[in-house]
Amino acid sequence: MTVQPRLESANKAPFGFHEFVLLVASLMALGAIGVDTMLPALPAIGAQLHVATENERQFVISVYLIGLGAGQLLHGPLADRFGRRPVMMAALVAYGIANAIAAFSASFPLLLAVRLLGGFSVAATRVVTIAIVRDCYSGRPMARVMSLSTIVFMIAPVLAPTLGQGILLFGSWRLIFGVIAILTAIVIFWFSTRMPETLAGELRPFSVGRLLQGYRTTITNRWSLGYGLAATALQGALFGYITSVQQIVTSVFHAGKELNLVFAGTAGMMAAANLLNSRVVMRLGSRFLSHTALVTMIAIAAINLLIRSLGGESLLVFVVLQAFTMGCFGLAISNFGAMAMQDMGDIAGTASSVQGFCSVTLGALIGTFIGQSFAGTTVPLHMGFLCCGLIALVIVAVTEPGRMFRPH
Repeated sequence: MTVQPRLESANKAPFGFHEFVLLVASLMALGAIGVDTMLPALPAIGAQLHVATENERQFVISVYLIGLGAGQLLHGPLADRFGRRPVMMAALVAYGIANAIAAFSASFPLLLAVRLLGGFSVAATRVVTIAIVRDCYSGRPMARVMSLSTIVFMIAPVLAPTLGQGILLFGSWRLIFGVIAILTAIVIFWFSTRMPETLAGELRPFSVGRLLQGYRTTITNRWSLGYGLAATALQGALFGYITSVQQIVTSVFHAGKELNLVFAGTAGMMAAANLLNSRVVMRLGSRFLSHTALVTMIAIAAINLLIRSLGGESLLVFVVLQAFTMGCFGLAISNFGAMAMQDMGDIAGTASSVQGFCSVTLGALIGTFIGQSFAGTTVPLHMGFLCCGLIALVIVAVTEPGRMFRPH
């Protein structure tokens, strides 16, 4: 009887709920399109910039993801010190400039350097956005906002490969970076005209001691540490999929032209899972939904390996089972994020930066290992989801001893 009023009072959004969700989703999508629009362009980038092997082309994705994670360590504390709005604006401008430079890159090392810078800059759209959401919502309402935002956000990976392929019909891979820069400018205008500062109270003076205390609080809180590490393991499996899916569809199933449909199917299931989560999380709870989804994801990965060993894997089977895998991932990761931030309201920016750094940077390294293990089969990908899922399950079991799957 005492919970509902507290949750309702947590709504401090500066404008309407639907626009708030759309703006949050658009900010998050900027980082996603920096990954997914590149997938159809990897062969062209490799050919024009003289990249020796297909696996080396994966670094266009990997360095971006590493920057995306590392940048969060900076943006979070800055957002707690100077406020959410100025940090986000500066980061968006830097991201637009990085994409403009990438459009004119004459060498592969230069392209990788500006990709790293772009990922570092756009990291703010994750860490500062989560802090903004946490400023306005908490608990299950925050999980609902994140789920609805993710539904809109997932339109990006559904459309991004198609967008990238469409751009290639009218120009080279360089034009893709130009389009991203233009989309960034549009989001900058929207954010600057609609989103006020959401950090309540006076801005805190920066000190190394306060920063270190925030880091310590984040990594010693049971939920923050446990669910943050579990999310890291799952992100590793996701990034392994992103870095290797183009090669899998092209080399294993000889269906390169179907890459857009494969991405649409898997990302569409993630969007559907987040829609389901937004509708039932207030009733069933984040713990029950995420734990059930995690166990189901592990089971599907094991089934994938069994089918592969029996020689029954086809493109259709791969897409269907991978879509269900990504749906389970979506259910788990959105709730893991909300539970990791539950006790972090006072240091939301710093906490989300630490959690984001771990989940994205370490996840990118895990994903790079999975991607670089590609040798003409889907086995590394399926093993990645199985092993990462099992690691996450163990971490969650230690974090929630005796409370696994409980609805409340």
